[in-house]
Amino acid sequence: MKFTKSIHWRLLLWIAFLLGLVLLALDFTAYEIHFANSVSQLDGELQRRVAALSATLYAPGPGQPRFGNGPPNRPGDAIGPPPEPMDNLANPPPGQDEQPGPPPDQNGGFGRPPDRPGLDAARISAAARRFALDAAGGFYFSLWSREAATPYQKSTNCPAGVARPPVGEKDTGTYARTRGAFREMFHATELGDSVLVGRTLAPELSSARRFAGWLALGSLVVLAGGLGGAWFIIVRALRPVEKISVAAQRIAAGNLSERINAEETDSELGQLAGVLNSTFARLEAAFAQQKQFTADAAHELRTPLAVLISEAQTTLARERSPADYRDSVAACLDTAQEMRRLTDALLELARLDAGQEILRREKNDLSVIVADCVQLIRPLAATRQLQILCDLAPMEISCDAISMSEVITNLLTNAIHYNKDDGKIQIVTRFENNTAILTVTDTGCGIAATDLPRVFERFYRASQSRTGNHAGLGLAIAKSIVEAHGGTVEVASTENVGTTFTVTLPCTD
Repeated sequence: MKFTKSIHWRLLLWIAFLLGLVLLALDFTAYEIHFANSVSQLDGELQRRVAALSATLYAPGPGQPRFGNGPPNRPGDAIGPPPEPMDNLANPPPGQDEQPGPPPDQNGGFGRPPDRPGLDAARISAAARRFALDAAGGFYFSLWSREAATPYQKSTNCPAGVARPPVGEKDTGTYARTRGAFREMFHATELGDSVLVGRTLAPELSSARRFAGWLALGSLVVLAGGLGGAWFIIVRALRPVEKISVAAQRIAAGNLSERINAEETDSELGQLAGVLNSTFARLEAAFAQQKQFTADAAHELRTPLAVLISEAQTTLARERSPADYRDSVAACLDTAQEMRRLTDALLELARLDAGQEILRREKNDLSVIVADCVQLIRPLAATRQLQILCDLAPMEISCDAISMSEVITNLLTNAIHYNKDDGKIQIVTRFENNTAILTVTDTGCGIAATDLPRVFERFYRASQSRTGNHAGLGLAIAKSIVEAHGGTVEVASTENVGTTFTVTLPCTD
């Protein structure tokens, strides 16, 4: 069997696909969060350096630039008010003397000579020396004065192609941008000067790649463990299916006594196994019944056939008188009629079993049908001086009158054959709980308790006291007809006291 046809592999592949999608989504989300956090930390470093560089260039006072909240250069790049300047940029490094800037003007500011507004060269030089300490970390800066397109000053490690960032008029906000493999932070002063600090994203990208590798490794471990657990669960879940398949194969091979051993009877598959076991039990019983039926039918037919053959051989053995020939033919005729009755009964049972018996159901009064059958059977009862007592309450039922007459006749015939001479037969019809109830009671020899459950079986004969010239199909036919009408037939008996058959049929509305 191809693995693509196996339920085990189909379920496992489907689980692997779903688990892989979930892990991929989680890994992608974790990678994005990790990289975004790394860039956010870098933005914080850049923002502090922009603030420190600006503080070095512009002393506190009216000339210090303000940091606003103008519109971002792109969605998500806007940065809030900067924190305090970094110490390594606000203070000169040890061993270096800061070059003093120009004295404060009358407004208390540092900086701008009245004859040349713009950046102060001394402060720019001091800022460059202080910023040189950060060059080892990959940080660089670039300064533009007013509307100049080329930098007024930049660090020695500043990459080529750093263009002046576009800033709106009077926009003093601080913004971030990603340019290739570089992350940069910039802002403009109130006089239009631009300050930019940047750094390469190589450390963040390297860290992100390492993190992605660990994520992939962890996902593979989780995927392998998940698939192993899934395979274990699938095997345990489908084990009853395998047992069902094996049991069905053995049953198909002829072992009808085989049953499925269901351990978890409360699960869905356990319930299925229970249903199949019940089906197999009914199938075994049906085959056993069919086998017994065939054997019994062959046995019943063998006796009259043997009589016919024996009678014919005896007649043909020598010349006989016309009277002898007539008696021989009469015996053969009786035997043939017995065979016909048996064959008709077998055919009727076969049609009832196959649901091919056509029942012409009409509204009929059960008491009328019973009275007709009693009238028909009275001559047979009279031969044994049996008394028939009737208590018939009129009630309508939907039935096939001919088939129902056959049921009642069979019950009355049994009551006559197995009764005692000068006995009684009591027939009662009554209405109870929207059902019609018919009881036929005799005062005969009764039925043994061991035989009582089997009296409706085909070809079954009870104890020797109830044997006779009968095939044992009458009660089986009666039971099949009653059940075809939606009713039931039951029997109760006490040995040497009598037997009662009870037929229950639904009444019409």
